[in-house]
Amino acid sequence: MSAVAVPTALPRPRTKSAGGAARRRLRSVPAQAGPVSPLELGNPLQLSKTMRARLLAAVRTLVASPALAGASDGARLASVVLTAKADARKNFETSIWAAELGRWLGVSQSTIAHTVLPELRAAEFLGSNVATNAFGHATGLECWVIPMYRAQQAGDRRHALALSRSELAVLLSLIEVLFGPGWAPKDKAPIPAGLLAGRTGRGAATDRLGLLLMVLTTGSAGWLQLCPGSVDTSRGRPAATVARLLGCSAAAGAKVLGRLQEQGVAEVVRKETDSGLNAQSRVRLVPVAKAHGVAVREARRVAKSVFSDLAGTASGDLETGEPDETLGATGIEGSGQGEMDGSADLATTAQHHALHASGVTAVVPPQLSGGFSGEDRGAEGRRPERACVREDQAADGETAVAGSGSPVAEVGPLRGEKPTKSPVDEQEQAGTIAAAAAGAGVRLTVVGGRKTQQQGRSELPADLDLRVALAPVAWLWTKLNRWQQDQVVKAAKTELAQLRQVLQWAGQAPSVLAARLTSRLEETGGEALITRPYGWITHRGLVRRPSCSDVRCDDGVRLDTGAKCDNCDNILHSRQAWRVRIAAEVDQELPGLETDARYREIEARMRRHAEAEAADFVARQAEAQQRAERRAAARAEAEVQAAVERERAAAEAAVRQAVACEDCGRERSAGLCEACDHRRQVEVLIGEAGLLAATWSADPIDQVAVAAVAAEVRTAIEDAIAAEWAQFQKITDPAALEAAGPDAVEDAAAHNAFLTAESAAAEHRHKALVMLGRSEDAQAEARKAYATELAKPWHQALPDSDDAQRAATEAAATAQTRTAEHLLAVRLEQLHTQARPTPVRPAPWSQRLPELAARPLDGENLEVIA
Repeated sequence: MSAVAVPTALPRPRTKSAGGAARRRLRSVPAQAGPVSPLELGNPLQLSKTMRARLLAAVRTLVASPALAGASDGARLASVVLTAKADARKNFETSIWAAELGRWLGVSQSTIAHTVLPELRAAEFLGSNVATNAFGHATGLECWVIPMYRAQQAGDRRHALALSRSELAVLLSLIEVLFGPGWAPKDKAPIPAGLLAGRTGRGAATDRLGLLLMVLTTGSAGWLQLCPGSVDTSRGRPAATVARLLGCSAAAGAKVLGRLQEQGVAEVVRKETDSGLNAQSRVRLVPVAKAHGVAVREARRVAKSVFSDLAGTASGDLETGEPDETLGATGIEGSGQGEMDGSADLATTAQHHALHASGVTAVVPPQLSGGFSGEDRGAEGRRPERACVREDQAADGETAVAGSGSPVAEVGPLRGEKPTKSPVDEQEQAGTIAAAAAGAGVRLTVVGGRKTQQQGRSELPADLDLRVALAPVAWLWTKLNRWQQDQVVKAAKTELAQLRQVLQWAGQAPSVLAARLTSRLEETGGEALITRPYGWITHRGLVRRPSCSDVRCDDGVRLDTGAKCDNCDNILHSRQAWRVRIAAEVDQELPGLETDARYREIEARMRRHAEAEAADFVARQAEAQQRAERRAAARAEAEVQAAVERERAAAEAAVRQAVACEDCGRERSAGLCEACDHRRQVEVLIGEAGLLAATWSADPIDQVAVAAVAAEVRTAIEDAIAAEWAQFQKITDPAALEAAGPDAVEDAAAHNAFLTAESAAAEHRHKALVMLGRSEDAQAEARKAYATELAKPWHQALPDSDDAQRAATEAAATAQTRTAEHLLAVRLEQLHTQARPTPVRPAPWSQRLPELAARPLDGENLEVIA
């Protein structure tokens, strides 16, 4: 955005003296034309030029901050209000409730808690704490605007946000006059409500922010400083000025200006011409003009001003709090952002012409003018019908919902046929039928002068998602009949379901669909140009138009991120590369071709290439479908096999479960009951604990000493088990154990023994590591690791520093622990090897056979076999 145009200083008047030297000359000041309005002390609308520039710079710095890019107008206005209410005595903090802040912004407490404050905190623009009293009850929210706090702490008074106490007081007074909620303090005069205090709900924060910026951009005469440069001629320079202040589109600015006109705080004054037509226009802020004593002409108030009419077809919706464009810099200097070239409003040198709306829809059907030529064709402007036209048309005809022509000039008889009844009589008859139906409680509408059907509902569906999604086509919705509205609802629900599957946050689906409808309306040129609303909504407005195979693509834009579709860019780049490659081949193979022949040859080869790509795509699709079918068949086969395996495993588990316990013989114990399993594990844990104690308290080679230590550990663990079981019996009701089952006591005792043995084994392991860590081997490893760490290059300069000593100590402790673990593992392995019984090798057969041969056979007679 270009810089603000600063008027150059006027040259000082100079004159020539008799000697030729230049000297200054004094000029007389003309007398004041009319009485001078005295300034009221404490009136915030009577700002000096310096104060107005200072406050405008501060407000612009807040609302145009890059941290608030994409934030709502409520968040931007909240930053200004909290800045104005900052208390310099409390380190520029303010205490406020969410409901009170909502009254300042004109929104609800829920909007403050769920939209405004989260946006400011997410942008790191606001810091807040919950303020409590002496009893710990919440008394408010202590807030401070971070950019202002930093500017105040920096101490640079030239910063736009380094406002003094008097400047903050003036800003707060100005905000109170413009849109303060008003209140009645105790023992003080009541504070009246501001000019826009009654403007609440959707768009209230936008209107209040716009009025504040307009007042700070207005001179003492009350005239708003209009923006320079080219603007949208269909909207006008006043609307463009408001749009640039808020950083939105000209259509949205026209809406804001129209609403301010309805509130009576602004008026658009057009320059009168000799011909009576309107020319240039200016905006006067009525409160500012009245505060300075300027006579304000009471402008005529109409229900819909020119700006409201022009904003009717705008794509944005500031009334719903969702502007078309992101609020950018709020300055009014420079050319328009995305606006059409052309003069603003009507230039003084241009031909005078009345202003018209961009699109007009007939509200009242045109009346017959007496049967002049062309009237029987209606208001469509088409040619007379042929002899064969509509001969094959159905009797009912086609419903023309959005037709703007006369209902009398509709489908008539064929050429050469004599009408059986006047169209006017048919219309009267249809009106009689409609009146009778209305008396019965059913609303009917005449379609084509021949058929009646139920008129559609004027309100959007009650579903909030559908209301948000179909809001851009609310006017087209009223043109549909009941059946068409039901079909549109079904199509919208289908699209919302698809969007919820694609978007990262399903709650964005209604707003994304509304943005799609708004974009389609902009392409069409507005709702007034749509002659078939049902077909347009169902076949153009709601449908997704992918430019590639990505399901998240819509018109080359990603639905989930809003950025350009990378896949579309790749496809476009690939096509461009193929065109360049084919053009190079044509130039190489057919040099000297004329431009037209070369273009036709390139296009023909591009078509063949596209056909080949399409055929390859179809083949790849068929192959992918075959692979999918094979995967589905394999998956089904695997599921069948898995079901068989599960059935087999279940049968084996049932058989195994029926086996009795090997130790105690308890039935259906899967071979080993829970109590016997715990007993086996207790024996293993006691033996492991005895070996762990022997690793450091006995010589691993001396089996007698190892056995003595193991016996001592076994006795200690068994005593601990007995003590735990006695404690358990004291705190447990025996009747409850007996009621639990015949085996409950035995299972509880085994489980208690297992837990005690497991805890004892863990303690013995820890003690063994501690004792082995004190061994000579572990100490030697620790000393070596300590010295090695200190010998590293980055510790040689300061070996006695805290960092070096800490690193060396950690290295020594790690080495000591690892050495202890290694010694424990080695000694345990040695003890396990000694504990295993030595296998007895049988004698060789050369020694065993003679002994077997000498043994007599029992019960048999020895006979000699000849």
